[in-house]
Amino acid sequence: MENNIVDEFNAYRSKMNEKLMEDNNKIIKRIFNLDTNAFAEGALNKRTKELLGLGNSMVLRCDDCVRYHLEACHKLGISKEEVVEALSISLLIGGTIVIPHLRRAYEFWEALDEKNA
Repeated sequence: MENNIVDEFNAYRSKMNEKLMEDNNKIIKRIFNLDTNAFAEGALNKRTKELLGLGNSMVLRCDDCVRYHLEACHKLGISKEEVVEALSISLLIGGTIVIPHLRRAYEFWEALDEKNA
């Protein structure tokens, strides 16, 4: 069986996050905590926040961030149609330079669907 890009991404992310936390750096820990708290329920619900995170990550062209937010969206039950609509706004705002990241986002979403089928 071919390695799953979802499993590879999550394994690498977990391994490296552990290494980051091992150094016990106050600034790194605070940034991670801020990130966690920013995506908690608030005036905006988690679904909206994850779609915003996804959109911003696309425009900033951060594939790791796109994957992270795609998986969060998938876990929250956000439909492919909703994700594609959010991605289309990112493409509009970011321009054609976002297209390679859009391709990889589609690939990762398909892998999420396959993994959770």
